[in-house]
Amino acid sequence: MKLTIKNIGILAGIDESGRDRIAGADMARLEVVENAYLTAEEGLIASYGRMEELPEGRADEEIDARGGVVLPAFCDSHTHIVYAGSREGEFVDKINGLSYEEIARRGGGILNSADRLHTATEQELYDEAMPRLHQMMESGTGAAEIKSGYGLSTQDELKMLRVIRRMAEASPMTIRATFLGAHAVARDYIGRQAEYVDLICREMIPAVAAEGLADFVDVFCDRGFFTPEETAHMLECGAKYGMRPKIHANELAASGGIQVGVAHGALSVDHLEFTGEEEIAALLGSQTMPTILPGAAFFLGMNYPPARRMIDAGLGVAIASDFNPGSSPSGNMKFIVSLACIKLRMNPQEAFNAATLNGAYAMGLQASHGSITKGKRANLWITQPVSSLEFIPYAYGTSLTAGLILGGKRVL
Repeated sequence: MKLTIKNIGILAGIDESGRDRIAGADMARLEVVENAYLTAEEGLIASYGRMEELPEGRADEEIDARGGVVLPAFCDSHTHIVYAGSREGEFVDKINGLSYEEIARRGGGILNSADRLHTATEQELYDEAMPRLHQMMESGTGAAEIKSGYGLSTQDELKMLRVIRRMAEASPMTIRATFLGAHAVARDYIGRQAEYVDLICREMIPAVAAEGLADFVDVFCDRGFFTPEETAHMLECGAKYGMRPKIHANELAASGGIQVGVAHGALSVDHLEFTGEEEIAALLGSQTMPTILPGAAFFLGMNYPPARRMIDAGLGVAIASDFNPGSSPSGNMKFIVSLACIKLRMNPQEAFNAATLNGAYAMGLQASHGSITKGKRANLWITQPVSSLEFIPYAYGTSLTAGLILGGKRVL
């Protein structure tokens, strides 16, 4: 199948350099072609250029962008969208002054979601999660990582991961799965944390691997959750079964999670609200992508991660939605890009790079996703006609989606 998109006002995110991620001063550079076209064949980007260079020949489908922007579809590398019910009661608790940790100590938070998920069937979870995936697509997302972590028992973690696998089979989006049994200590193991860590390594990880359900293993390494030593042990257990590490780190305190992630070759360390010079030094020169989740800091009223300081030090960063019921109940990556500009002081080009190629890197998808590159998957977000790239994050509350192409096929 051949697809042609014509009359593109701005084609942005072009990269034929072969690099797998963007860092430092390069984050502020986003190559564009104005008054452009793009063609895709058999799901891959085939050619692009100025409209006067559009090759002759008939396409199976032709889309008139009418002056809109075309960008690589967003790559959302951190979500938790398989869950049962919602937690707006905790939203009110936050308004009334309770902290994330106080809500957790009262039996809310992750344990609340675990209780609800335990009674839900796989079909019920699937039926709830698929509309969330569609909401993400409506804001321009074409690839996502989805974590387990609301099961906290072997059978319930497997249930979540089977739902994620089914979603990947049914959706045109590219989906990666992460095992996050160490999202919290299960209610039955409170006061016996070492035994729960042993359960994860002895039973959960082998069971997940036996069904081939997860690409990555993740641990919540933070104050009140898992220690660096426990984290290292679980990451090593996952690695034995072919699951590359990813880490929730430094959301609540300077936990040592960033350093343990780098030491164990984590693909990404995520959250990072508490990140200082020691953590930045550990990340520099590593293969680990610092991933910032501004939606969580926004929703919880927490301090934002120091993205500006990290980029100025020479790091690249990714941004992701953290779509989940407790701390970031939205998968709108367009809004996340706006937050990155408004609250993290990233310029629009930096934010787009963080949400595309660097997000793809944080899922191990950089060879096939995240940029306008010949031979990469044709995952493309088409906006309504706008005056500039900068208008997209500026109009933070406006839905600008005019189309979404995934694998060379129009899905919106």
